[in-house]
Amino acid sequence: MTDNRYGRTKLWLVLVLSIVFSTAGAGFYHKLSADSDETYKGLKVFSDVIEIIQKNYVDPVEPKELIEKAIQGMVSSLDPHSALLPPEAYEELRIDTEGKFTGIGIHVTMRDNFVTVVSPIEGTPAYKAGVKAMDKIVKVDGVVTSELRDAVKRMRGPKGTKVVITIIRETVKEPIDFALIRDVIPIESVKSVSLEPGYGYVRITNFREQTTDDVEEALASFENSATPLKGLVLDLRDNPGGILSQAISISDLFIEEGTILTIKGRLDKHNNVFKAHTSKTPRSYPIIALINGGSASASEIVAGALKDHQRALLLGTQTFGKGSVQTVESLRDGYGIKFTIARYYTPSGQSIQATGVVPDIIVHKKNSVADDTPDPVDRLLKESDLENHLESKPLKETAKQVDKPEEDLPQPNAMLLENIQNDNQVMRALELLISYDIFKDLANGK
Repeated sequence: MTDNRYGRTKLWLVLVLSIVFSTAGAGFYHKLSADSDETYKGLKVFSDVIEIIQKNYVDPVEPKELIEKAIQGMVSSLDPHSALLPPEAYEELRIDTEGKFTGIGIHVTMRDNFVTVVSPIEGTPAYKAGVKAMDKIVKVDGVVTSELRDAVKRMRGPKGTKVVITIIRETVKEPIDFALIRDVIPIESVKSVSLEPGYGYVRITNFREQTTDDVEEALASFENSATPLKGLVLDLRDNPGGILSQAISISDLFIEEGTILTIKGRLDKHNNVFKAHTSKTPRSYPIIALINGGSASASEIVAGALKDHQRALLLGTQTFGKGSVQTVESLRDGYGIKFTIARYYTPSGQSIQATGVVPDIIVHKKNSVADDTPDPVDRLLKESDLENHLESKPLKETAKQVDKPEEDLPQPNAMLLENIQNDNQVMRALELLISYDIFKDLANGK
């Protein structure tokens, strides 16, 4: 039995060595480069460590598990967004892009070694039960949770089944148990409502394959209403990102010409410049985009593009600062690998990696109009706080300025409308849009 394990280990290592050497190119066989020599020596050390652990470790270990963890450590040490995806994690990533799953309905992250709630999804079991942002999940069905992937796996399950999560909350002395019934969680990426006649509100919670179509549908309902659209509030708060192409196409809905996004990596094939196109539906109405510390990646692309083109006024708090692009490639046996290939830059050539997008007007979210408590998500870690985060790099020595466009920008979902009427940032945005319209009329002598 032991000899068989040793044999499997050596077979794994031979395969790894074969892959490394085959990728060195034909020149490798003529002359061993210094880099290849160092790689070979490193793999020999790796082989020695595996063999020593298998022979001497206190408990039996499987070579496949050891090698998987070694690869995971290698990839995750590059930056916080690169990772080896075992079959289950790879499948979860596919499910997330499809638009629904069964579970309790929360966004979670790791903070201070705790699985921490970023935000509950409106209308879901967790939301209805009173789970809040910044709650720390310490147990799922009585099992202590110390890893994010394990916690997510335990919370998901068949519709109609029960799961108990135990959380600790700063304002409560004792842990709180929530008994929740799992349900299908549709990941609606777009919600919209009319704030007042002529003023629309569109919230994008994430970027999925149908997001642009859903935004266009929401805009059309406002634009074709009896009262012409005078202003739009575009809500990108707590939006963790998603599909890059959707962020570009949504930006293109509001920008008529010029650069939307520049991507620059180490390889030429990873470099790209995305340009705006003239829209079939001209949209000259003023826009206020809401951002906060939970706005990351694709949502920062939209915010940065609208800001640089002076197409929208940004209101809220500084964004997360994830200005890097990841790709996912399939491996054998159902595995995948996610790794960073490039940084992205706003139209003016600014990198937001580890810096974020700064709003034009800083306004903290409050639980109600009379509440001065800052939004909990703004106390979460930013990209710059993450271990091994990429540093910002300039696209050029001098950032290219974007020409200012001609505009000088200074039935409803009942539950959504009720919530946003108590949302300080949304109400401030609405006040600004109405004020802009009033002053515009005064300037025109109306």
